[in-house]
Amino acid sequence: MRLVQFKALDGTRRVGLVSDGGDSLRTLRSVRRVYDLVLEADATGLALADLVNECVGDEAVDYNQVIAGNRLLVPLDHPDAAHCIISGTGLDHLGSAQARDAMHTRLSADELTDSMKMFKLGLEGGKPPAGEIGVQPEWFYKGDGDWIVAPGHPLELPPYALDGGEEPELVGLYVIGQRGDVLRAGFALGNEFSDHVLERQNYLYLAHSKLRTSSFGPELLVGEPPEHIVGVSRLLRNGQEIWSGEFLTGEANMSHTLANIEHHHFKYAAFRRPGDVHCHYFGTATLSFAAGVTAQPGDIFEISAPPFGKPLRNPLVMREPVARWVGVTTL
Repeated sequence: MRLVQFKALDGTRRVGLVSDGGDSLRTLRSVRRVYDLVLEADATGLALADLVNECVGDEAVDYNQVIAGNRLLVPLDHPDAAHCIISGTGLDHLGSAQARDAMHTRLSADELTDSMKMFKLGLEGGKPPAGEIGVQPEWFYKGDGDWIVAPGHPLELPPYALDGGEEPELVGLYVIGQRGDVLRAGFALGNEFSDHVLERQNYLYLAHSKLRTSSFGPELLVGEPPEHIVGVSRLLRNGQEIWSGEFLTGEANMSHTLANIEHHHFKYAAFRRPGDVHCHYFGTATLSFAAGVTAQPGDIFEISAPPFGKPLRNPLVMREPVARWVGVTTL
């Protein structure tokens, strides 16, 4: 089961169930947000999929026309962007350390970089038995709901950026219930857009390099994702493909279980505040940057994988500087 949030022709919000053929959306009656649907499922004790089946109506919308009209929304959001936390984990995919390590200087022939040390920790302790706690993975913050871009809308290259490159990833989407329970709505494909040139200068710039807009969707896969996911990431320029790469994700291709990553995010009580939304990127091992390709304004990122329906597409734009210096006013 896959869900899409979109705008109707009159501008009102809708939630649609993707048809078996993938080109039609059956709208859910009186539902404007997946967020509300998740909280209702929690309150009533129903499975999310069962509640969707109860709400689905007879109205069908042409999915391709929604895409053509640029009316897609991210498949999970919060009415108040400040209550949506965007975060992520890296160095948790088999092969991911190679791309990261290439950005960082090896100290000596006998000493691993911090990236390789972190990756090794995951290989050795990232997949504990069910219910047990494994080694904690890397973690980073990417912003709140205002930093999320809807599918089809542009990812911004800020004037202070040194680079803007895609990272095709699995994204976990969560709502915190009224009792503080972590409710997983499902998964989506995402583009964890980052500044790899900045990160390459010094790995301590990782935090800065992640403070960029990102996008996920257009579809939310309800339930568990496949353990082995094969996707394709493409970079298009003037309508022509200039780079493409296959990416692998899902637990079969990771050094951590999803459950272990989720535990080490939600173990912090502040991340279990009732009503909040969390969108967590689960990492990748495939980057156009690692292949020596530099994205330019006007290029289009495209990320797809069969279990997630329609591809995620976002153009890259340069944000015009409003000021070179940000001053502070003393009151």
